[in-house]
Amino acid sequence: MRMLLVLLLPLWLVPGVAQTDIEIETDSVGDSIAIDTLKADSVSLPWPQSIAYHIDRLLQDDMFQTSQVGIMVYDLTADSAIYCHNERQLMRPASTLKTITAITALDRLGGSYQFKTDLCYTGGIVDGVLKGDIYVNGGFDPRFNVDDMRAFVESLHKMGVDTIRGTLYADRSMKDDKLLGEGWCWDDDNPVLSPLVFARKDEFMSRFRRELQEAGIYVDAFTSTGRKPAEAKCIITRFHTIDQILMKMLKESDNLYAESMFYQIAASTGERPASASDARRVVNRLIEKVGLDPKRYQIADGSGLSLYNYVSAQLEVRLLTYAWKNQNIYLHLYPSLPIAGVDGTLRNRMRGSFTNGNVHAKTGTVTGISSLCGYCRAANGHELCFSIINQGVMNGRNGRRFQDRVCTILCQP
Repeated sequence: MRMLLVLLLPLWLVPGVAQTDIEIETDSVGDSIAIDTLKADSVSLPWPQSIAYHIDRLLQDDMFQTSQVGIMVYDLTADSAIYCHNERQLMRPASTLKTITAITALDRLGGSYQFKTDLCYTGGIVDGVLKGDIYVNGGFDPRFNVDDMRAFVESLHKMGVDTIRGTLYADRSMKDDKLLGEGWCWDDDNPVLSPLVFARKDEFMSRFRRELQEAGIYVDAFTSTGRKPAEAKCIITRFHTIDQILMKMLKESDNLYAESMFYQIAASTGERPASASDARRVVNRLIEKVGLDPKRYQIADGSGLSLYNYVSAQLEVRLLTYAWKNQNIYLHLYPSLPIAGVDGTLRNRMRGSFTNGNVHAKTGTVTGISSLCGYCRAANGHELCFSIINQGVMNGRNGRRFQDRVCTILCQP
Protein backbone atom coordinates (compact mmCIF):
# COMPACT_ATOMS: atom_id res chain seq x y z
CA MET A 1 0.00 0.00 0.00
CA ARG A 2 1.43 3.40 -1.01
CA MET A 3 1.03 6.58 0.99
CA LEU A 4 2.25 10.15 0.64
CA LEU A 5 4.31 11.42 3.57
CA VAL A 6 6.00 14.70 4.32
CA LEU A 7 9.49 13.77 5.52
CA LEU A 8 12.26 15.80 7.13
CA LEU A 9 15.27 15.20 4.91
CA PRO A 10 18.84 16.45 5.27
CA LEU A 11 19.69 19.43 3.08
CA TRP A 12 22.37 17.50 1.16
CA LEU A 13 19.77 15.07 -0.15
CA VAL A 14 17.73 17.67 -2.02
CA PRO A 15 19.73 20.90 -2.15
CA GLY A 16 18.22 24.35 -2.18
CA VAL A 17 15.00 23.14 -0.55
CA ALA A 18 13.84 23.78 3.00
CA GLN A 19 13.71 20.59 5.07
CA THR A 20 9.99 20.89 5.82
CA ASP A 21 8.95 21.59 2.23
CA ILE A 22 9.70 18.39 0.34
CA GLU A 23 7.21 15.64 -0.29
CA ILE A 24 8.36 12.13 -1.13
CA GLU A 25 6.17 9.25 -2.15
CA THR A 26 7.05 6.21 -0.06
CA ASP A 27 6.00 2.61 -0.05
CA SER A 28 4.95 0.56 2.96
CA VAL A 29 8.54 -0.28 3.92
CA GLY A 30 9.69 3.32 3.79
CA ASP A 31 11.75 3.22 0.59
CA SER A 32 11.69 6.55 -1.22
CA ILE A 33 10.12 6.30 -4.66
CA ALA A 34 10.08 9.74 -6.28
CA ILE A 35 10.27 13.39 -5.38
CA ASP A 36 6.81 14.84 -5.83
CA THR A 37 7.53 18.49 -5.20
CA LEU A 38 10.54 20.70 -4.70
CA LYS A 39 9.21 23.94 -3.31
CA ALA A 40 10.26 26.87 -1.14
CA ASP A 41 13.63 27.02 -2.89
CA SER A 42 16.15 28.65 -0.58
CA VAL A 43 18.16 29.90 -3.58
CA SER A 44 16.30 31.85 -6.26
CA LEU A 45 18.01 31.62 -9.65
CA PRO A 46 16.72 32.18 -13.17
CA TRP A 47 16.14 29.21 -15.45
CA PRO A 48 18.30 27.39 -16.54
CA GLN A 49 20.90 28.47 -13.96
CA SER A 50 18.68 26.97 -11.28
CA ILE A 51 18.94 23.57 -13.01
CA ALA A 52 22.73 23.70 -12.93
CA TYR A 53 22.71 24.77 -9.28
CA HIS A 54 20.47 21.94 -8.12
CA ILE A 55 22.20 19.20 -10.15
CA ASP A 56 25.59 20.42 -8.91
CA ARG A 57 24.35 20.06 -5.36
CA LEU A 58 23.10 16.52 -6.06
CA LEU A 59 26.59 15.64 -7.25
CA GLN A 60 27.89 16.32 -3.75
CA ASP A 61 26.28 13.09 -2.59
CA ASP A 62 28.62 10.52 -1.02
CA MET A 63 27.80 8.00 -3.78
CA PHE A 64 30.07 9.95 -6.14
CA GLN A 65 33.10 9.24 -3.98
CA THR A 66 32.99 5.68 -5.33
CA SER A 67 31.13 6.06 -8.63
CA GLN A 68 31.08 8.24 -11.72
CA VAL A 69 28.36 9.91 -13.74
CA GLY A 70 28.16 11.50 -17.16
CA ILE A 71 25.33 13.99 -17.71
CA MET A 72 24.22 16.20 -20.55
CA VAL A 73 20.97 18.15 -20.81
CA TYR A 74 20.09 19.91 -24.04
CA ASP A 75 17.39 22.55 -24.55
CA LEU A 76 15.89 21.54 -27.89
CA THR A 77 13.69 24.63 -28.05
CA ALA A 78 16.60 27.04 -27.51
CA ASP A 79 19.07 24.78 -29.34
CA SER A 80 21.68 24.93 -26.60
CA ALA A 81 23.21 22.74 -23.90
CA ILE A 82 22.09 23.80 -20.43
CA TYR A 83 24.01 21.30 -18.31
CA CYS A 84 27.13 19.19 -18.85
CA HIS A 85 29.15 17.04 -16.46
CA ASN A 86 31.63 14.44 -17.71
CA GLU A 87 29.55 14.46 -20.87
CA ARG A 88 32.43 13.22 -23.03
CA GLN A 89 33.62 10.51 -20.67
CA LEU A 90 33.31 7.04 -22.17
CA MET A 91 31.01 4.74 -20.25
CA ARG A 92 29.08 1.54 -20.79
CA PRO A 93 25.52 2.61 -21.62
CA ALA A 94 23.66 -0.63 -20.81
CA SER A 95 20.24 -0.61 -22.51
CA THR A 96 20.21 3.08 -23.38
CA LEU A 97 22.28 1.84 -26.33
CA LYS A 98 18.92 0.68 -27.71
CA THR A 99 18.10 4.32 -28.45
CA ILE A 100 21.19 4.50 -30.66
CA THR A 101 20.08 1.32 -32.43
CA ALA A 102 16.53 2.63 -32.85
CA ILE A 103 17.56 6.04 -34.19
CA THR A 104 20.04 4.46 -36.60
CA ALA A 105 17.43 1.98 -37.83
CA LEU A 106 14.79 4.66 -38.40
CA ASP A 107 17.33 6.85 -40.17
CA ARG A 108 18.56 4.02 -42.37
CA LEU A 109 15.45 1.88 -42.92
CA GLY A 110 12.59 4.36 -42.54
CA GLY A 111 9.36 4.18 -40.57
CA SER A 112 7.60 1.91 -43.09
CA TYR A 113 10.19 -0.87 -42.87
CA GLN A 114 8.92 -4.43 -42.33
CA PHE A 115 10.48 -7.51 -40.72
CA LYS A 116 9.66 -10.34 -43.14
CA THR A 117 9.67 -14.13 -43.24
CA ASP A 118 8.94 -15.84 -46.58
CA LEU A 119 7.66 -19.33 -47.39
CA CYS A 120 8.72 -20.50 -50.87
CA TYR A 121 8.92 -23.73 -52.84
CA THR A 122 10.45 -25.39 -55.87
CA GLY A 123 9.06 -28.24 -57.94
CA GLY A 124 5.39 -28.91 -58.66
CA ILE A 125 2.16 -30.18 -57.12
CA VAL A 126 0.50 -33.30 -58.54
CA ASP A 127 -2.55 -34.89 -56.89
CA GLY A 128 -1.87 -33.08 -53.62
CA VAL A 129 1.80 -34.08 -53.52
CA LEU A 130 4.42 -31.36 -53.56
CA LYS A 131 7.40 -32.93 -55.27
CA GLY A 132 10.05 -30.38 -54.52
CA ASP A 133 11.55 -28.41 -51.69
CA ILE A 134 10.18 -25.93 -49.17
CA TYR A 135 12.28 -22.90 -48.21
CA VAL A 136 11.65 -20.74 -45.17
CA ASN A 137 13.57 -17.53 -45.77
CA GLY A 138 14.36 -15.99 -42.40
CA GLY A 139 14.41 -12.22 -41.96
CA PHE A 140 15.06 -12.23 -38.20
CA ASP A 141 11.52 -11.29 -37.19
CA PRO A 142 11.38 -11.67 -33.39
CA ARG A 143 7.57 -11.35 -33.39
CA PHE A 144 6.95 -14.33 -35.67
CA ASN A 145 4.31 -16.22 -33.67
CA VAL A 146 1.86 -19.11 -33.70
CA ASP A 147 -0.58 -17.24 -35.94
CA ASP A 148 2.16 -16.62 -38.48
CA MET A 149 3.19 -20.26 -38.39
CA ARG A 150 -0.38 -21.42 -38.92
CA ALA A 151 -0.73 -18.99 -41.81
CA PHE A 152 2.25 -20.74 -43.42
CA VAL A 153 0.55 -24.12 -43.02
CA GLU A 154 -2.81 -22.80 -44.24
CA SER A 155 -1.21 -21.39 -47.36
CA LEU A 156 -0.04 -24.89 -48.30
CA HIS A 157 -3.52 -26.26 -47.64
CA LYS A 158 -4.98 -23.66 -49.99
CA MET A 159 -2.64 -24.89 -52.70
CA GLY A 160 -4.08 -28.38 -52.22
CA VAL A 161 -0.93 -29.83 -50.68
CA ASP A 162 -1.43 -32.87 -48.42
CA THR A 163 2.04 -34.40 -48.84
CA ILE A 164 5.52 -32.93 -49.11
CA ARG A 165 8.25 -35.03 -50.70
CA GLY A 166 11.56 -33.24 -50.78
CA THR A 167 13.49 -31.19 -48.22
CA LEU A 168 12.46 -28.49 -45.76
CA TYR A 169 15.17 -25.87 -45.98
CA ALA A 170 15.90 -23.17 -43.43
CA ASP A 171 17.36 -20.21 -45.30
CA ARG A 172 19.52 -18.44 -42.72
CA SER A 173 21.57 -16.50 -45.24
CA MET A 174 20.43 -13.09 -43.98
CA LYS A 175 23.15 -13.06 -41.31
CA ASP A 176 26.26 -14.88 -40.18
CA ASP A 177 26.08 -18.02 -38.08
CA LYS A 178 27.02 -16.37 -34.77
CA LEU A 179 24.29 -17.04 -32.22
CA LEU A 180 25.79 -14.83 -29.49
CA GLY A 181 27.03 -11.25 -29.57
CA GLU A 182 30.58 -10.05 -29.00
CA GLY A 183 31.39 -9.32 -25.36
CA TRP A 184 28.30 -11.03 -23.95
CA CYS A 185 28.63 -12.75 -20.58
CA TRP A 186 28.07 -16.49 -20.70
CA ASP A 187 25.80 -16.44 -17.62
CA ASP A 188 23.43 -13.70 -18.90
CA ASP A 189 19.97 -14.44 -20.27
CA ASN A 190 21.21 -13.85 -23.81
CA PRO A 191 18.92 -13.85 -26.87
CA VAL A 192 19.63 -16.27 -29.70
CA LEU A 193 20.80 -14.47 -32.82
CA SER A 194 19.06 -16.65 -35.37
CA PRO A 195 17.30 -15.18 -38.43
CA LEU A 196 14.70 -17.91 -37.92
CA VAL A 197 13.62 -17.62 -34.31
CA PHE A 198 10.36 -18.91 -32.88
CA ALA A 199 9.20 -18.37 -29.29
CA ARG A 200 12.59 -16.75 -28.64
CA LYS A 201 14.37 -20.02 -29.47
CA ASP A 202 16.26 -21.43 -32.43
CA GLU A 203 13.61 -24.08 -33.06
CA PHE A 204 11.72 -22.68 -36.02
CA MET A 205 11.98 -25.63 -38.39
CA SER A 206 11.12 -28.31 -35.82
CA ARG A 207 8.01 -26.32 -34.89
CA PHE A 208 7.10 -25.82 -38.55
CA ARG A 209 7.38 -29.54 -39.24
CA ARG A 210 5.20 -30.32 -36.22
CA GLU A 211 2.55 -27.80 -37.28
CA LEU A 212 2.45 -29.33 -40.77
CA GLN A 213 1.93 -32.81 -39.39
CA GLU A 214 -0.72 -31.70 -36.89
CA ALA A 215 -2.59 -30.03 -39.75
CA GLY A 216 -2.69 -33.32 -41.65
CA ILE A 217 0.08 -32.62 -44.15
CA TYR A 218 2.32 -35.66 -44.46
CA VAL A 219 5.99 -34.65 -44.49
CA ASP A 220 8.19 -37.16 -46.31
CA ALA A 221 11.18 -34.82 -46.23
CA PHE A 222 14.45 -34.11 -44.52
CA THR A 223 15.18 -30.82 -42.77
CA SER A 224 18.30 -28.98 -43.76
CA THR A 225 19.86 -25.55 -44.20
CA GLY A 226 20.13 -24.00 -47.63
CA ARG A 227 19.76 -20.79 -49.54
CA LYS A 228 16.57 -20.19 -51.48
CA PRO A 229 17.27 -20.52 -55.24
CA ALA A 230 16.31 -17.73 -57.59
CA GLU A 231 13.64 -19.86 -59.28
CA ALA A 232 11.79 -20.60 -56.04
CA LYS A 233 8.22 -19.34 -55.96
CA CYS A 234 6.97 -17.41 -52.93
CA ILE A 235 3.79 -18.79 -51.35
CA ILE A 236 3.30 -16.31 -48.51
CA THR A 237 5.13 -13.56 -46.66
CA ARG A 238 4.43 -12.73 -43.02
CA PHE A 239 5.69 -9.46 -41.64
CA HIS A 240 5.66 -7.11 -38.67
CA THR A 241 6.23 -3.37 -38.80
CA ILE A 242 9.19 -1.50 -37.41
CA ASP A 243 6.83 0.23 -34.95
CA GLN A 244 5.74 -3.13 -33.54
CA ILE A 245 9.37 -4.07 -32.97
CA LEU A 246 10.28 -0.66 -31.53
CA MET A 247 7.47 -0.77 -28.96
CA LYS A 248 8.67 -3.97 -27.31
CA MET A 249 12.33 -3.19 -27.88
CA LEU A 250 12.17 0.15 -26.04
CA LYS A 251 9.15 -0.05 -23.72
CA GLU A 252 10.18 -3.43 -22.33
CA SER A 253 13.90 -3.19 -23.14
CA ASP A 254 13.76 -6.45 -25.07
CA ASN A 255 17.26 -7.58 -26.06
CA LEU A 256 16.15 -9.99 -28.77
CA TYR A 257 14.17 -7.28 -30.52
CA ALA A 258 17.11 -4.88 -30.30
CA GLU A 259 19.50 -7.41 -31.82
CA SER A 260 17.01 -8.14 -34.58
CA MET A 261 16.89 -4.40 -35.31
CA PHE A 262 20.70 -4.29 -35.29
CA TYR A 263 20.88 -7.00 -37.94
CA GLN A 264 18.24 -5.30 -40.09
CA ILE A 265 20.65 -2.36 -40.14
CA ALA A 266 23.46 -4.74 -41.07
CA ALA A 267 21.45 -6.39 -43.85
CA SER A 268 20.57 -2.98 -45.32
CA THR A 269 24.18 -2.71 -46.51
CA GLY A 270 23.52 -5.52 -48.99
CA GLU A 271 26.06 -7.83 -47.39
CA ARG A 272 25.07 -11.51 -47.27
CA PRO A 273 25.49 -12.88 -44.75
CA ALA A 274 25.31 -9.66 -42.76
CA SER A 275 27.41 -9.26 -39.64
CA ALA A 276 27.62 -7.04 -36.58
CA SER A 277 30.52 -5.16 -38.19
CA ASP A 278 28.20 -4.22 -41.08
CA ALA A 279 25.76 -2.67 -38.63
CA ARG A 280 28.57 -0.83 -36.84
CA ARG A 281 29.63 0.83 -40.06
CA VAL A 282 26.13 2.26 -40.47
CA VAL A 283 26.01 3.45 -36.84
CA ASN A 284 29.44 5.03 -37.23
CA ARG A 285 28.33 6.93 -40.32
CA LEU A 286 25.43 8.39 -38.34
CA ILE A 287 27.77 9.35 -35.49
CA GLU A 288 29.90 11.16 -38.03
CA LYS A 289 26.77 12.78 -39.47
CA VAL A 290 25.89 14.35 -36.10
CA GLY A 291 29.36 15.87 -35.85
CA LEU A 292 31.25 13.42 -33.64
CA ASP A 293 34.19 11.12 -34.30
CA PRO A 294 33.07 7.46 -34.42
CA LYS A 295 36.61 6.35 -33.62
CA ARG A 296 36.12 7.66 -30.09
CA TYR A 297 33.34 5.18 -29.36
CA GLN A 298 32.81 1.44 -29.41
CA ILE A 299 29.53 -0.07 -30.61
CA ALA A 300 29.56 -3.85 -30.15
CA ASP A 301 25.90 -4.88 -30.36
CA GLY A 302 22.39 -3.46 -30.63
CA SER A 303 21.06 -4.16 -27.15
CA GLY A 304 23.72 -2.91 -24.75
CA LEU A 305 24.50 -6.36 -23.35
CA SER A 306 28.11 -6.33 -24.49
CA LEU A 307 30.97 -5.43 -22.17
CA TYR A 308 32.63 -3.81 -25.18
CA ASN A 309 30.14 -0.97 -25.66
CA TYR A 310 31.49 2.48 -24.80
CA VAL A 311 29.62 5.70 -25.53
CA SER A 312 29.17 9.09 -23.84
CA ALA A 313 26.26 11.17 -22.61
CA GLN A 314 27.18 13.67 -25.32
CA LEU A 315 26.78 11.04 -28.06
CA GLU A 316 23.37 9.97 -26.81
CA VAL A 317 22.18 13.59 -26.59
CA ARG A 318 23.47 14.36 -30.10
CA LEU A 319 21.49 11.45 -31.49
CA LEU A 320 18.36 12.33 -29.49
CA THR A 321 18.65 15.87 -30.82
CA TYR A 322 19.07 14.57 -34.37
CA ALA A 323 15.96 12.41 -33.95
CA TRP A 324 13.92 15.34 -32.57
CA LYS A 325 14.85 17.49 -35.56
CA ASN A 326 13.89 14.72 -38.01
CA GLN A 327 10.17 14.10 -37.67
CA ASN A 328 10.34 10.93 -39.77
CA ILE A 329 12.43 9.50 -36.94
CA TYR A 330 10.90 11.24 -33.93
CA LEU A 331 7.29 10.30 -34.76
CA HIS A 332 8.26 6.63 -34.44
CA LEU A 333 10.83 6.90 -31.65
CA TYR A 334 8.97 9.08 -29.13
CA PRO A 335 5.82 6.89 -28.73
CA SER A 336 8.03 3.83 -28.25
CA LEU A 337 9.92 5.19 -25.24
CA PRO A 338 8.78 4.24 -21.72
CA ILE A 339 6.67 6.94 -20.04
CA ALA A 340 7.36 7.86 -16.41
CA GLY A 341 4.71 6.50 -14.08
CA VAL A 342 2.71 5.07 -16.99
CA ASP A 343 4.27 2.14 -18.85
CA GLY A 344 7.30 0.10 -19.78
CA THR A 345 10.37 0.09 -17.59
CA LEU A 346 9.36 3.49 -16.12
CA ARG A 347 5.90 2.48 -14.97
CA ASN A 348 6.94 2.51 -11.32
CA ARG A 349 9.29 5.48 -11.47
CA MET A 350 8.91 9.27 -11.31
CA ARG A 351 5.26 9.35 -10.28
CA GLY A 352 5.60 12.88 -8.94
CA SER A 353 3.38 15.60 -10.36
CA PHE A 354 6.10 17.16 -12.54
CA THR A 355 7.54 13.99 -14.05
CA ASN A 356 4.56 11.62 -14.28
CA GLY A 357 3.56 11.28 -17.94
CA ASN A 358 6.15 13.90 -18.85
CA VAL A 359 9.46 12.04 -18.98
CA HIS A 360 9.74 9.72 -22.00
CA ALA A 361 13.04 7.89 -21.66
CA LYS A 362 14.97 4.65 -22.11
CA THR A 363 16.38 2.96 -19.04
CA GLY A 364 19.55 0.90 -18.80
CA THR A 365 20.74 -1.52 -16.15
CA VAL A 366 23.61 -3.99 -15.97
CA THR A 367 25.88 -4.79 -13.05
CA GLY A 368 27.55 -1.55 -11.99
CA ILE A 369 25.73 0.57 -14.59
CA SER A 370 22.46 2.50 -14.40
CA SER A 371 21.48 4.87 -17.18
CA LEU A 372 18.59 6.93 -18.51
CA CYS A 373 18.19 9.00 -21.66
CA GLY A 374 15.25 10.59 -23.39
CA TYR A 375 12.99 13.62 -23.46
CA CYS A 376 10.94 15.79 -21.12
CA ARG A 377 9.25 19.18 -21.05
CA ALA A 378 10.36 21.91 -18.66
CA ALA A 379 7.86 24.03 -16.77
CA ASN A 380 8.53 26.94 -19.14
CA GLY A 381 7.40 24.80 -22.08
CA HIS A 382 10.86 24.12 -23.47
CA GLU A 383 11.49 20.65 -24.85
CA LEU A 384 14.59 19.00 -23.38
CA CYS A 385 16.60 15.87 -24.08
CA PHE A 386 19.08 14.36 -21.69
CA SER A 387 21.44 11.49 -20.97
CA ILE A 388 22.53 10.29 -17.53
CA ILE A 389 24.98 7.39 -17.23
CA ASN A 390 25.88 6.23 -13.72
CA GLN A 391 28.91 3.95 -13.64
CA GLY A 392 30.33 2.04 -10.70
CA VAL A 393 27.04 1.91 -8.79
CA MET A 394 26.79 -1.46 -7.09
CA ASN A 395 23.23 -0.71 -5.96
CA GLY A 396 21.22 0.16 -9.05
CA ARG A 397 18.55 1.79 -6.92
CA ASN A 398 20.99 4.59 -6.05
CA GLY A 399 21.54 5.35 -9.70
CA ARG A 400 17.81 5.30 -10.45
CA ARG A 401 17.04 7.63 -7.54
CA PHE A 402 19.68 10.07 -8.73
CA GLN A 403 18.29 10.02 -12.27
CA ASP A 404 14.74 10.51 -11.02
CA ARG A 405 15.82 13.53 -8.98
CA VAL A 406 17.62 15.06 -11.94
CA CYS A 407 14.48 14.64 -14.04
CA THR A 408 12.40 16.27 -11.31
CA ILE A 409 14.77 19.24 -11.34
CA LEU A 410 14.40 19.48 -15.13
CA CYS A 411 10.60 19.40 -15.02
CA GLN A 412 9.71 21.46 -11.94
CA PRO A 413 8.96 25.22 -12.03
